Amino acid sequence: MEPPSLAPDRYRVLSGSALKVLAVFAMLVDHSAKLVLAHYSWFTDTLYRFGTTDVSWYVLCESFGRIAFPIFCFLLVEGFIHTRDRRRYGASLLLFALVSECAFDLARRITLFDPTYQNVFFTLFVSYLGLCALEGLRDEPLLRAYAVLGLALVSMGLQCDYGPRGYAMVLMLYALRDEPLVKTALGSCITLATWRAGLAFIPINLYNGQRGFVRGQVLKYAFYAFYPLHLLLIWRLRVSLGF
Repeated sequence: MEPPSLAPDRYRVLSGSALKVLAVFAMLVDHSAKLVLAHYSWFTDTLYRFGTTDVSWYVLCESFGRIAFPIFCFLLVEGFIHTRDRRRYGASLLLFALVSECAFDLARRITLFDPTYQNVFFTLFVSYLGLCALEGLRDEPLLRAYAVLGLALVSMGLQCDYGPRGYAMVLMLYALRDEPLVKTALGSCITLATWRAGLAFIPINLYNGQRGFVRGQVLKYAFYAFYPLHLLLIWRLRVSLGF
């Protein structure tokens, strides 16, 4: 069954696997632009002006890269709804949050451990706990509210990537999953500080509800593993290039 969408049925051609590939590619472009290519003047020099904005290859790549996180949030909600084993799903998110932290710190700060800022898997894991609270405590509204707000504070205290705003994005996508217009409008507002991330709701509305080619544990965990592996590659590039 196709989930509600703003797009007509004939245009809904993106499976969950296609969204994963798009998000992973956008993330790779974004991180490569910020951590490696931004050190080259040809990449940051102005190509043309759009109104008052100087547009460079850096701006273009960063703009494209901004769509990755909202898509990952959407896929997290889809995974939470459809997974057969939620405990295993949550454990996988926590495992890759821990495994990815050193790679994240190496890529960003060229240091093995930086406690001041945590990788995006921690954001996704805390958001997963928020989804568990929303669903599991629906008969206890006061406790549910305390849990949801408490986890928002946890995401803030951990200094997770995207922080409380990312947490709010996931919970909003879950709560409004049957309201595509409100979901798209509110999701774009949540990303207002990085408004280009709102463009992610174009492919999200083209989702057809199908899993696609990513099936089985091997491919599933290969997508998870891409996150720390590409960060390690970026770290090695930065070290070898002297950045």
